Amino acid sequence: MAEVAAAETAETEPTEAGPTETGPTETGPTEAGSPRAQSPQAQFEGVGVGTAAVAGPVARMGQPPPEPPDVPAADDAGDERAKAFAALAAVAADLRARGAAAGGPTADVLEAQAMMAEDPELEDGVRARTDAGKTAARAIHETFAEYHDLFSGLGDYMAGRVADLADLAARAVAVASGVPMPGLPHRTEPYVLVAADLAPADTALLDPHLVLALVTAEGGPTSHTAILARALGIPAVVGAAGVLALTDDTTVLVDAAAGTVIGHPSTEAMEAAVTRSCAAAAASARTGPGRTSDGTAVKLLANIGGAADVPSALAADAEGVGLFRTEFLYLDSEAPPTFEAQVKAYKDVFDAFPAGARVVVRTLDAGADKPLPFVPLGEEPNPALGVRGLRAFRAFDGRNEAVLRTQLLAIREAAGTSAPEIWVMAPMVDEITEAEWFCDLAAGCGLDVAGGRVGIMVETPASALTAGAILGGRTGFASIGTNDLTQYTMAADRMLGAVGRLQDPWHPAVLKLIGAAGAAGEATGKPIGVCGEAAADPLLACVLVGLGARSLSMAPSAIAEVRAALAARTVAECMAMAARASGAATAREARRAAAAG
Repeated sequence: MAEVAAAETAETEPTEAGPTETGPTETGPTEAGSPRAQSPQAQFEGVGVGTAAVAGPVARMGQPPPEPPDVPAADDAGDERAKAFAALAAVAADLRARGAAAGGPTADVLEAQAMMAEDPELEDGVRARTDAGKTAARAIHETFAEYHDLFSGLGDYMAGRVADLADLAARAVAVASGVPMPGLPHRTEPYVLVAADLAPADTALLDPHLVLALVTAEGGPTSHTAILARALGIPAVVGAAGVLALTDDTTVLVDAAAGTVIGHPSTEAMEAAVTRSCAAAAASARTGPGRTSDGTAVKLLANIGGAADVPSALAADAEGVGLFRTEFLYLDSEAPPTFEAQVKAYKDVFDAFPAGARVVVRTLDAGADKPLPFVPLGEEPNPALGVRGLRAFRAFDGRNEAVLRTQLLAIREAAGTSAPEIWVMAPMVDEITEAEWFCDLAAGCGLDVAGGRVGIMVETPASALTAGAILGGRTGFASIGTNDLTQYTMAADRMLGAVGRLQDPWHPAVLKLIGAAGAAGEATGKPIGVCGEAAADPLLACVLVGLGARSLSMAPSAIAEVRAALAARTVAECMAMAARASGAATAREARRAAAAG
């Protein structure tokens, strides 16, 4: 096994093709000196995450058990019921153990899954089926299938939870059947993890010291797996059709920059990756403020979800925070956090950064995939297109406004004695009337509207296309959330794996909308930044600068590579890259056009 890191530049790009046969490799020594047997190279192409390239043996995810047969139970109903309940309890306990080991937000996600496994209605369904003579495994399967069908018919958000149900069902059926639960392989040596996709329970205990790279057949650049890989600094290729044909212990070369996975890599391919690793190591060693080679400043900021994420941001030499997600204070609670609790949580983050740094706080993004009992929004057939973000506090005659007002007052209080600049922005703003309403509320809470520190998120085509009008008012800045902007532009639910390939911020339609917002910023003299996952792609980061972004916020692990990519290009070169990419017809062609020249 050899591990190498590739340079950030890539002359190839992910495609939607499956494996291609490239002929037999030449027999040659591995780095350990042993001969590599002749074998045809199989190349798979997908969406790369990161810029490194690594080589190592494949280890596949444990597969879910087959559907249990619908045959009469051999044991009596009481025994089968006890076996089924024991299986559900074992799954819940396993999830909680994983969560306790992982900690942080992951623990909350897995606790929610454990509670689903213990749902009384689920147990009622299992009891009824075992009483009817079903086996424990079959009763579990049929009960989860019923919920699967129910959730699938409740709109895009609930349909996105179907994967969690399927994961729970597979684990419980496996236990009831006396076979291992599906999940991560048990390996003591580093490996390349290959899977259809990864569930939260699988990713909770992912060890970045053992997992050299992630390769999945499904997903897109904003999928759960891609975001996890970027946060952990693990190279990945997602949406690589055909990779499940790879068998355990097959040596593969995973090149995230190129978006390729090569089975039985040739000596030449390995040597090329080693060469690029040397260039990457030198380039990524650069520290200090972000800037292009001709000296144009581009602030490199970190996306964080609370004080626990601050050390990694500081270690990456981030110039502050471009997206402080505040939802962690509100989720899994029956009541909003108190004013005092919020002040402390915000101040813990603010005080960690020095004078001259910038911390941009996104106000509570309620609704859609973050429903909250104390921000009632009513029943919605499609929450992603419903009352979410800033809308949640303006709708229903402002009945939820007090929650937002308290948050703004707490931010103002916490910012009072803090050294860095504290900026505040509202999510899901579509037009100037919404932006002005937010500015009025922020000003009433003592925040610095006149100083340009109150802004908005650009997450819809509407706000991108009318950014000139919005920024022409009191709004001080705009930050582009490329994840949602891509979702709404492409009409592709970011939580739905079936349309993961459309969730690609390289699409020219998305780039043109970003360019429209960038042009509005230049015309009004208001700063434009990007805080979506797109900013973490070194090549795309240069395109974003060419489209007018002057700050980029990302997972801390991506900052070094983005800093190096910008330092290698002038603003004029970034603008030329942006023009070529925006003029392409597809996301794949846009990436190729940006890399050319």
